[in-house]
Amino acid sequence: MKYVIASDIHGSAFWCDKLLKAVQAENADKLLLLGDLLYHGPRNPFPQDYACPNVSAALNAVKDKIVCVRGNCDSEVDQMVLEFPIRADYALVDGGQNRTLFLTHGHLFNEQTPPVLNAGDVLLNGHFHFPRHAVMANGALYANCGSIALPKDGSPHSYIVYENGTLSWKDLETGKVFDFIDLNA
Repeated sequence: MKYVIASDIHGSAFWCDKLLKAVQAENADKLLLLGDLLYHGPRNPFPQDYACPNVSAALNAVKDKIVCVRGNCDSEVDQMVLEFPIRADYALVDGGQNRTLFLTHGHLFNEQTPPVLNAGDVLLNGHFHFPRHAVMANGALYANCGSIALPKDGSPHSYIVYENGTLSWKDLETGKVFDFIDLNA
C-alpha cells in the first residue's frame, strides 16, 4: 500500500487542490488526513484561498480514499459537510511488515505524550506545522508531516509518502523529497 499523509489544510482551497493533485500523481492507495481540515483556528491567519465549502467538496469527491482523524480545529459542524468520518482522535493503519501506523493530530498524542506503541511502529501527526522525525525511547518512530497550508519556521508546505516501510517528506510546491527514512534498514 502507498499512503499520502497530510495535515492542516485549514480551509485553503488552493493548497487542498495541490494536495489532491499530488495524491493523484503519487498514485496513492489512501490519503491519510491528520486533522484541521476546514477551520483556520483563532491563532492562525487566513490561509491562501480560504474557502471551506470548496475544500469540503474537493475532499468529498475522493472520500473513498480518505482515512481521517480529528484535529483541534475540527468540530461537529465540520462533520456535517464532510462525507467521511473525521471525529476520531486516532486511527490505526496497517503499515505492513508487522508495523502499525498510529494516526493522530498531535494535540492529544505526540512525541511528548505518546500512545502505547511497539518498537518499529510509527506515530504520525501534524498540529505543530513543522516536519520532523525522531526515534522515541520505546523504539517507535515519531513523524510529523508538517502543514499543507500554514507551515511554520520556514518549512515547506509538506506531506509524507509512506510505502514499503519508507517515509519520504515532500515539498508540495516542487514535489521534491527533502527528508527520507527507511524503517527496514
